Amino acid sequence: MKRILLLGLLGLSLNANAQTKKHKPNAKNKKVTVVEKKKVVYQVFTRLFGNKNTTNKPWGTIEENGVGKFSDFTDKALQEIKDLGVTHIWYTGVPHHALVRDYTKFGISNDDPEVVKGRAGSPYAVKDYYNVNPDLAVNPAKRLEEFEALIGRSHKHNLKVIIDIVPNHIARKYVSLSNPKGVRDFGADDDTNVEYDRNNNFYYIPGQHFQVPTSDTYKPLNGEKNPLIDGTFDENPAKWTGNGSRLAKPDINDWYETVKVNYGIRPDGSKDFPELPEGYENKSYKEHFDFWKDKSVPSSWIKFRDIALYWTAKGVDGFRYDMAEMVPYEFWSYMNSAIKMKNPDAFLMAEVYNPNEYRNYIYKGKMDFLYDKVATYDKLKEVIQGKSLPDGLSDIQKSMADIEHHMLHFLDNHDEQRLASPEFAGTPKKGKPLMVVSATIGSSPTMIYFGQEVGEAGNENAGFGTHSRTSIFDYVGVPNHQRWMNGGKFDGGQLSKSEKELRDFYKRLLNFTLKSDALMGKFQEIQSDNRDKTQGYDAGIYSYVRYSNSEKLIVVTNFSWVTASKFDLKIPANLISEWKLKDGVYKVTDQLYGKTSELKVVDGVGSLKVEIGVSESFILKFK
Repeated sequence: MKRILLLGLLGLSLNANAQTKKHKPNAKNKKVTVVEKKKVVYQVFTRLFGNKNTTNKPWGTIEENGVGKFSDFTDKALQEIKDLGVTHIWYTGVPHHALVRDYTKFGISNDDPEVVKGRAGSPYAVKDYYNVNPDLAVNPAKRLEEFEALIGRSHKHNLKVIIDIVPNHIARKYVSLSNPKGVRDFGADDDTNVEYDRNNNFYYIPGQHFQVPTSDTYKPLNGEKNPLIDGTFDENPAKWTGNGSRLAKPDINDWYETVKVNYGIRPDGSKDFPELPEGYENKSYKEHFDFWKDKSVPSSWIKFRDIALYWTAKGVDGFRYDMAEMVPYEFWSYMNSAIKMKNPDAFLMAEVYNPNEYRNYIYKGKMDFLYDKVATYDKLKEVIQGKSLPDGLSDIQKSMADIEHHMLHFLDNHDEQRLASPEFAGTPKKGKPLMVVSATIGSSPTMIYFGQEVGEAGNENAGFGTHSRTSIFDYVGVPNHQRWMNGGKFDGGQLSKSEKELRDFYKRLLNFTLKSDALMGKFQEIQSDNRDKTQGYDAGIYSYVRYSNSEKLIVVTNFSWVTASKFDLKIPANLISEWKLKDGVYKVTDQLYGKTSELKVVDGVGSLKVEIGVSESFILKFK
C-alpha cells in the first residue's frame, strides 16, 4: 500500500514494476576492451548553430530566417564547447544534400521541392558525397575549403570531428560535381532494365515511372509557387524508396525524398556476397580487413568505402552512420575495417534499434558504438513521465554487461523530442537526474545535443518539422542556444540565471566523467538492497555504485519532481568487503557541488545519511 501511495504522489503509474526485456549476453564476448577515460560527443546541427536570426517564420527562407555557417564555429565557440567537457564534435548535416535554393551559378542543379522535405532539406538525402552543403559556406564556391578549415580549427581545440554517412539511401537526384578521378556517380553504370543486379547501386521498378506522392494535408513548400512544383519528377524507371517501399508512387509517409541503395541483398532477402566465416566475431579489424582483400563485393560497398576514406584523408576522425541496421553487417565489416586500417582511433557510431542485432553490428560489423535508445533512453523517458520505477535500469545494465561499453548514451538528438520539451521531461530541471544517470551508469560515451545544456525545448513551428524537435528540415533559430551564443560572443551573456546554472551543471558533470577512473570500471546496483527495505527510500530514488581500484563512487538520484527524500542508504556487505573497508567512518564528497557527508561501516555493512531534494543527484566519491 505504501508503494501505491508513493506512486500516486510522484505521478508514477501503477505499472511501475514493468521490467525491460532481457537479452542474454553472448558468452564468447564477455571480455570488453575499454579506453582509459570516458568520451563525450557534442552533436550540433551545423546550419542552426551560428544562426543569430530570431524571426522563425514557418517555412521561412534563408533571407527571412537566417542560417549558420562553418565560420560561425569560431575559436571562442569551439573552446567553450571543449571546456564544457567535450571530446568529439559531430557536425550534423555537412555532406551536400538536396535543398530548395538556387545555386545554379555555382554549377549546382536545382532540387525539385516535391522530393525535398522542408525548404532547407533533410541532411539524410545526400546528393553529393564528395562535397558539402553550400548553405553552410560564406562563399559556396569555396565550401569544401571552408569545411576543411573548420576541421583544422576543431583539431586545434582538441576536438575530434565526426560527420554523417548514410549508406542505406541517398537523394532521389544524386549528382556529384566533385567526384575524384575515376569515381562514377551512384547508378551511373546500373542496368535499369532489371529489378535487381548485384552490382546495381539501386533497385528498380522496370516499366514504371516514379510518381510524386500526394496528400490532402501536405503541399510542398506549404503551397508556395515554384516552377519545379508541377506534380512530376523525372525518374524512369522508378526506384525503390529509401525505407524499402517498392511502389512507383510511394506513400507520403515514406522516405520518398530518397532511394534505397543496393548492397547485394536480393529482393527475397537472401545475400549475394561472401559471408563472414564462423568465429569472426572474435577477430580484430585487421583480420576482417585481410578477409575482404581478395573478395568480390558489390559496387555499392566499394563506393561507400571510398567515400569514408576520402573524408578520413581530410582529417575527419569518425562517422555517425544513419539507420545502420538496414545495411548488412558484412558491409560494415568491410568498410569499418578499411577505415580502422587508416585510422585505428576512428570513432564509429551507428543508429541501430534492434537489440537482437546489437552484437552482430558490434562484433561482426566492427562498430565502436551503437545508440542505447530502446533500453536506457526509453526507460529513463518512462521514469520521468511517471510510467515506471527506475529499478529496471539495473536489469538493463546486467542484460548488456558484455557490450555496455559500446552502447552510447544520450537523452537528446536531432531525431528525438527535446529533453526539456513538455512531451519529454517537461522542464530542464526534471531532466537533470536523467542526465546524471545517462552519463555515469556505464563506461560508454555520453552524447548531448547542442542547446540541451541550456534547456532548449524545441517549441518552434519551423514548417515541415513539428514542435518538441528542433527542425532538421527548415531554416530556424534555436532560442536558448542563441541566448548563450549572445550575438557571436559565445559567453552566455543573454542566458537567464536558471539557464546559466543548468549549463554549469552540465559542465561540472561532463568534465567529471572525463577524468573519472571509476566510470571505466565496474557497476553494481544497490537498488535492491534499499528498495522496500530502507525507510524513506521513496519511489523516485535510484542508486548504484561505480568503482575501480583507485576510485569509488556512490550515485544517488531522485527522479521525483514532487518529493524530497531523507534516508539511510545501505551499502551491502559484499561491496564493503570488495572495497576492503574496515569498520569506521569515511568522508565522501559530492562531485557536482562539493557537499561532504560520511559513510559509516558497522559490522561490515555501510550506511550513508542522504537528504536529497526534488530532481537532485549526488555523485559521492571516496578513495
